[in-house]
Amino acid sequence: MPAPSAKEIGNQVRRALAGGVDRDKELTVGGGSAAGGGGAAADGSAASRSGAAGAAAAAPAPNRPVNPRASRQAIRARAAELAGRPPPTEEVVDPARPVGEAHWAYHGINGPQTWGRLKPEYATCATGQRQSPINIEESATLRGPAEAIGFDYQPSNATIVNDGHTVKVDMNGDNGINVRGSRFHLIQVHFHHPAEEKVNFRSFAMVAHLVHRNHLGQLAVVAVLLEPGEANPVINHLWTYMPLGRGDRVPFPAGSVNLTGLLPQSQLYYQFMGSLTTPPCTEDVLWMVLKQPVTISQDQLRLFAQQFPNNARPVQPINGRVVREAR
Repeated sequence: MPAPSAKEIGNQVRRALAGGVDRDKELTVGGGSAAGGGGAAADGSAASRSGAAGAAAAAPAPNRPVNPRASRQAIRARAAELAGRPPPTEEVVDPARPVGEAHWAYHGINGPQTWGRLKPEYATCATGQRQSPINIEESATLRGPAEAIGFDYQPSNATIVNDGHTVKVDMNGDNGINVRGSRFHLIQVHFHHPAEEKVNFRSFAMVAHLVHRNHLGQLAVVAVLLEPGEANPVINHLWTYMPLGRGDRVPFPAGSVNLTGLLPQSQLYYQFMGSLTTPPCTEDVLWMVLKQPVTISQDQLRLFAQQFPNNARPVQPINGRVVREAR
């Protein structure tokens, strides 16, 4: 029996593609017929009897791992070759993220080292010159008097949510700070473990970032460093309504969230211009890192760390920025 022509092979491949590929079998395409679930079956004995050179009909060897996706790719590539087209390309997709979405992370192939390449709008994460967080070296700070931060936090309605990267509290009500001649409205507070900021290369257990925005859209973030010690009543209240997983949102009882209790007694701070510490890493953010840490209990720390073992971006170069140290 003569070997099948290229046209016959093409017809066999097209029939195999139309019928689908059995997930448990590997389809081999050669000079003979094609084998696969729903396609034309290769007859190895017939090819042997005919003596037709190039005829192929191989089933997976015993105990040989089968890769259905590789089989489908081989079929498509052979069909394209017979049709005179270039072979199709396959996108390499991180299984940890949704298809079509460049989903950033704190570790792995989509970790901080690659944020700037995940999306065009994330490019500042790699090219920005005023990125956060930073290590604050007191020997290089601009020391002297500085205006007090005018904190104005009230009992408010709020919702706590797990966004997959942290736990954040979305605030309602008239909360804000007054600084640099402008009022910045409190939008939300979220947490990082360990703290992203360092002082004289010292690390802290956690940090709370209180994010504010003024009427011009400018951002101001107050960072409250958290250290193990006495339990914090505000953290206790927030953790009481801790979401159960990514996307879970839990409203607090009306008027029950007052973040004043999250602030230290001394509100002296380090001040510098930086960025958001998560993509898109937007710059021109006014940062004020309060110098005195606030304590939380080991149990409070553990409850957060169990969900977020490490959700901190590494420190970024200062690149000659001025860091003011209020005295």
